[in-house]
Amino acid sequence: MRHCYVLRVFTRDGEGGNHLGVIPDVTGLTRDGMQSIAADLGFSETVFLDWREGGNPHARIFTPASELPFAGHPLVGAAWVLTRIGPGGPDCIECGVGEVAIRNVGRSTWIDPPFDQTVSDPSSDVGERLGAVHTCEVAMPLPYLVVELESPQAVSVIGRPPDDGMVYVWAWEEERKRIRARFFAREHGVVEDPATGSAAVAFAASMRARGVMSGSVVIHQGQEIGHPSQIELQWDEHGVHVGGEVARDEVRVLEV
Repeated sequence: MRHCYVLRVFTRDGEGGNHLGVIPDVTGLTRDGMQSIAADLGFSETVFLDWREGGNPHARIFTPASELPFAGHPLVGAAWVLTRIGPGGPDCIECGVGEVAIRNVGRSTWIDPPFDQTVSDPSSDVGERLGAVHTCEVAMPLPYLVVELESPQAVSVIGRPPDDGMVYVWAWEEERKRIRARFFAREHGVVEDPATGSAAVAFAASMRARGVMSGSVVIHQGQEIGHPSQIELQWDEHGVHVGGEVARDEVRVLEV
């Protein structure tokens, strides 16, 4: 048996957010065992923490269908568990893209992931099919298609989710202050994600590639699927910072 903290990450006014399972004990678990647990839980991601004496916590992140090298809401949730409810002490987490700094500021928990993503021209025509204002591809290191539409309404009325890889669709709600976004990753077992921290990093990288070298925006996501979420995002020449509030729903005991 082992415990699983069930959280909602990136809540908005205490509501919504993206469900996450955090399992702080990986003793005896294989990769296949972790994948099986993530599939059974059915959250968009589940994170497994391995923290041994003398080192930093190491996170492995699984969707219901595959393992990811990096994802934002699992790392924010893992940081919240480590720093808010114990045992405390770490100031970074290791994951598949390297070291990610963690910290708390007021009610928000923040991560500072690497900000060296490559931005290139799109490799698919999803943007054209959606009537995009601008489209690019960002290596996260998995390729994310970042698609800007003309209005929040255009984002909200997307019907069938794109089948093409990992797609982040967004529009300005308030210029340079707030955006409306949706994220689709069908091939990874996530038809639509309520809140996507890694895609926020991809958005920042896309803005930097367009000459916006620093900024701060609030991202609204998830209301189309009944999980209103809010992500805080900042970037400048020194790095990128992703934060938000976290709520704990329950602690489950898994029979594994």
